[in-house]
Amino acid sequence: MLKSMVLALALLAGASTLEAQGWIDVVPRPGLVQNTNVFRISSNVRTRVDGRVATIEVEEQFRNTGPVLAEGTYLYPLPGEAVFQNFSLWMGETEMHGEMMSADQARGVYEDIVRRLRDPALLTMEGHGLVRARIFPIQPGETRKVVLRYTQLLQREGDALRMRYAIGQRGPLAGGALNEPPGNTDRFRFHVTLPDAESWGTPYSPTHRITTRREDGALQVFLDSTATGDVELYLPLRNGLVGTSISTYAPGGEDGYFMLLISPAQSDDAAALPRDLTLVVDVSGSMSGDKIEQARSALRQALGTLGPNDRFRLISFSNRVTNFRDGFTSATSENLSEARQWVNALVADGGTNIAGALDAALGGSVAEDRLPIVVFMTDGIPSIGEQSPERLAQEAGAHIGRTRVFTFGLGADVNTYLLDRLAQEGRGTAQYVAQDANVETAIGTLMNKVRHPALVNLHVDEDSPVELVQTYPSRLPDVFFGEELVIFGRYHGTGSGQITVTGQRGGRTERFTTRADFPATASSNAFIPRLWASRRIGELTRQIRIEGSSTELVNEIKDLGLRYGILTEYTSYLVSEPLPNGPHPIAMQRNQAMPAAPSQQTGDRAVAAARSSSALMGAGNLAVADEAATKALDEMRAGSGGGAAPATRRIDGKLFVRRDSVWTDAAHQASLRIYDVAPFSDAYFQLVRALPEIAPFLSTGDQVLVTGRRASIRVTSSGVSTWRAGELDAAVKAYRGA
Repeated sequence: MLKSMVLALALLAGASTLEAQGWIDVVPRPGLVQNTNVFRISSNVRTRVDGRVATIEVEEQFRNTGPVLAEGTYLYPLPGEAVFQNFSLWMGETEMHGEMMSADQARGVYEDIVRRLRDPALLTMEGHGLVRARIFPIQPGETRKVVLRYTQLLQREGDALRMRYAIGQRGPLAGGALNEPPGNTDRFRFHVTLPDAESWGTPYSPTHRITTRREDGALQVFLDSTATGDVELYLPLRNGLVGTSISTYAPGGEDGYFMLLISPAQSDDAAALPRDLTLVVDVSGSMSGDKIEQARSALRQALGTLGPNDRFRLISFSNRVTNFRDGFTSATSENLSEARQWVNALVADGGTNIAGALDAALGGSVAEDRLPIVVFMTDGIPSIGEQSPERLAQEAGAHIGRTRVFTFGLGADVNTYLLDRLAQEGRGTAQYVAQDANVETAIGTLMNKVRHPALVNLHVDEDSPVELVQTYPSRLPDVFFGEELVIFGRYHGTGSGQITVTGQRGGRTERFTTRADFPATASSNAFIPRLWASRRIGELTRQIRIEGSSTELVNEIKDLGLRYGILTEYTSYLVSEPLPNGPHPIAMQRNQAMPAAPSQQTGDRAVAAARSSSALMGAGNLAVADEAATKALDEMRAGSGGGAAPATRRIDGKLFVRRDSVWTDAAHQASLRIYDVAPFSDAYFQLVRALPEIAPFLSTGDQVLVTGRRASIRVTSSGVSTWRAGELDAAVKAYRGA
């Protein structure tokens, strides 16, 4: 027997701009055992952007895996600026439409569910508009499909449109409305269609990995199926050669943060800036076997990326240095064919004459209208000629000039100091390929990137409305068509005005401007500080490996790591509890192992540290930064010595350590005041409403301590249930550092 379906749209004052995936709250049936076995098995989010209007269709499927009939309410948080279109419930193949009625009880709905399920994760949706619909009874084993449709006006930032989407939690929720059946996958698909692909630059997400594809005249954007959390997506509008946009975040009481996005349009014009490509390969005896074959494949692949206006050189080195030909060779089909034959004949034998190879690669001059690129591959340390990494780096640095240098270290027996220095001086990157990895893949990725050069010699002009400081990358790399350059930094002061980026293309100077506001306080764009911190930590750790450690550098890395939840070899031990009679063994191990140039430059640990620095320096989205931090945590657990490493969790840039049954923010200090709040009490929900940024951290556990700038909040059974007069305001101000 079908029951009527009620659809409610609750519009909250001050609604957030994010939306989230829906879920079913199962309603208990009197006289029967409550059925909580209703799971979401898939979500499919399809978006089409026309002009500045995004049309979003959310299709979700739920399955009753329990033995009895289930009823419930479908809930979907909707962004406040969205225009609701319709909601559909499917009974088999029949689409049933509901009616819409207004309601003002959304906050009460959230709080009632949180209290009943004891699931603070739902509080991350606090402040959203709420779509609510009663679901028809779902029979055991039955699957029900719902489809929600709405439109949204996208915000414009500079030369880009900005789209936001909150995926919400994927997986089981505590106590009731479960999202994921045991042994099954909650399938998630996110797809954005941008008609007229020629009107768009390269999409960029500072929060997640995305993939793009151009087909049938449209640009398609896809998100990874395992994605969770809040998605930020920038859709650059094609405005000439390069699109620029800037976003800011200002916590107040300190310098603000900014993100500057430079996005060249897609182009098939490989001749925008002719290249002089030098490929240098180590053919010493240690390269025998699979390595030399992979190197041959990588060289052949690199040669295949050359255009008719490009030139190339091939250099191999072992005991001596061998050139394919003297000087540069034009990339004609005949010359490339002969070059491939030369590559096929390479044989691994002898020592490692890095000094001779660098002399050959960096010798000579290059015309101003050409881009010189050197790709340097080696699997060993110098054994012939000059062997001091410091002197080798100094000599090479004196001759690099305008040349871009990209180094590849194969295996662990490479000198990370030398390869990092070469890449740093040459405005390139240093990559370290594991013993069992394929260098051909790494080289191919690089060559595809530098195939279409767009702008070189970039810099941000100094006539900005505020002072820009601590920008990363500190030395701007070249920009290539189809690739975005993302700059993170801090700003001192406040103001509004134009930001100008200057670069060169084909010997001509190009300038690109975008308008920016630099406020004293701004709570949106909270992803920017963590990405800035990742870049800065990457730069600092590389500086230590190249120049040697100092107390000031190490302390700054520790402070940044704890504040932003980014672990490195210098901060990971700080999460461990001290032993009764001395420091934790991890602390001793880390302190004793601080690398100082030129020691600790080779071996597994040196390569791991170099790879970690490179990952942080190049972190363009939170997924990459979190991956690097998670790897550091794993290394900490693996190297915990005789005792077990403490249980840890990372949530939204914060690191929590389980101590005495309390999930404790690693940034907490004994000098900070603690405000205790009883879980799921009136005081608890009042705190979340007054301090919404704390909500994600409350899902860490039943007892949690979260640290702000000047105070910590602790959720504990002994906390207050009702705030005394003025106490809540004081707690919020202290947490925010106001």
